[in-house]
Amino acid sequence: MALQAVSVVNNSSLLQPGFSLMNFDGDVFFFGQKGWPKRSCPTGVFLLDTKQNELKMKPAFFSKDSCYLPPLRYPALCTYRSSADSDEYQYIIHGGKTPNNDLSDKIYVISLVSKTSKKTTFQCVEKDLGGDVPEARYGHTINIVYSRGKSMSVIFGGRSYTPLAQRTTEKWNSVVDCLPSVFLVDFEFGCCTSYILPELQDGLSFHVSVARNDTVYILGGHSLQNNIRSPSLYKLKVDLPLGSPAVTCSILPGGISVSSAIVTQTAETEFVLVGGYQSDNQKRLVCNTLVLDDNKIEIVERASPDWTPDIKHCKMWFGCDMGKGSVLLGIPGANKQLISDANYFYILRCKGAEEDKEEELTAQVCSQTSSEDPGDSTPFEDSEEFCFSAEANSFDDDTDTYNEDDEEDESETGYWITCSASCNIDINTWVPFYSTELNKPAMILCSNGTGHWVHAQCMDLSETMLLRLSQANVKYFCNEHIDLNKGLQTPKKVVHLKKQPMKPLHKKTAPKLTTPMKKSFLRRLFE
Repeated sequence: MALQAVSVVNNSSLLQPGFSLMNFDGDVFFFGQKGWPKRSCPTGVFLLDTKQNELKMKPAFFSKDSCYLPPLRYPALCTYRSSADSDEYQYIIHGGKTPNNDLSDKIYVISLVSKTSKKTTFQCVEKDLGGDVPEARYGHTINIVYSRGKSMSVIFGGRSYTPLAQRTTEKWNSVVDCLPSVFLVDFEFGCCTSYILPELQDGLSFHVSVARNDTVYILGGHSLQNNIRSPSLYKLKVDLPLGSPAVTCSILPGGISVSSAIVTQTAETEFVLVGGYQSDNQKRLVCNTLVLDDNKIEIVERASPDWTPDIKHCKMWFGCDMGKGSVLLGIPGANKQLISDANYFYILRCKGAEEDKEEELTAQVCSQTSSEDPGDSTPFEDSEEFCFSAEANSFDDDTDTYNEDDEEDESETGYWITCSASCNIDINTWVPFYSTELNKPAMILCSNGTGHWVHAQCMDLSETMLLRLSQANVKYFCNEHIDLNKGLQTPKKVVHLKKQPMKPLHKKTAPKLTTPMKKSFLRRLFE
């Protein structure tokens, strides 16, 4: 096992705990940033380009028929194939946290539409579900099982907010374990069915789940209710006959008490378990090999890598599977750094270089790492780390690289300004208000002075009025300047109409007198 340091260029603050990775044909794509997407990448999905131990981010695009994918953090994610032997696959994303800390209960299907050296386009489709729809959650797992020529997804575990009826002022946003129910989701018909199994007594989150054919193995995990990391090892077997599905659960010996562990596949039936926590204040530096057969799983300890002093002494670490026997690990940077959110990253290779060239393995692994953000909890708590679930690849083309230094700070000078004294738009709590809004608030220009932008929502503009003002060529004045504009406005000049003399209805022209006639008239006047 070889450990290699990786430097992240651009000092991007988007690489924070909670995001996920998708691997399409060896290329790694990141989504689930902390905060709403910016103009440089409105989709919030990036290609992660690693070259010469450096990481760069390139924006990806969605097709016109795609739905909106919010930047979900800590979702459950896995690959989906129409059959176990199919080469084509999609990604299934369920649940997670939005930037407003709302929990999602939606399922999205991500598929690759086209890819060139400069542009990658995805299609994102939201699936409509019916029946026993799983509640909104995060920190859970989703896997695909195949039985009798059919396939279904299995959702288990996670955390959710306390139900509204049980909330108090002091613990309004506190989280609890989801009920230990197993959900089967049929993607063909959108039907959901829940199963309560007697073997599953406690809710779990940030556990490891590995699927092979019709069986899902659940290992480790953390229970908030009991504050323990269960050493139990569960085996879920799903049978998909023509009628109703059948789900059975059995408890196997030889489990491991661990949470936030990472699993990567090194052979057709062999996996490596790395990292995680064995207690609230102790990382787990031991590695294990998982060997899966059709009906059993074997867990044995294996030689650990030569951990660096930084990894050994740090209080928190995170990461996930990169595919092909590699794991990407991250640790927080030193507190003395100028950038407080910087992290150090390492790539752990669990097999030799020759084995890395083997054909991509198709067995499914769904591993959730956990723990609250460093600013939200103590470093010793079970941490909701961000998930790395694919292998990074190198590119010779450096165009379209996302550079955060070139990104305008919209928290001060863009859409997230304080537009007026009554402004209540906050980047951390804002949600779309108008149907035309996607990931930033609608704004309108006030024509007072040199002009300034204000939020349409803060001006109490209806959507009809906002559309009318955006289409009409008129000046708009905000609520603070509308009265001032009226007081300073110069009265309009009154134009007086010039009256034309009226012509008489009957105009008689007097006869024109000649000179002889004038003399005759004067002579008679003086006689």
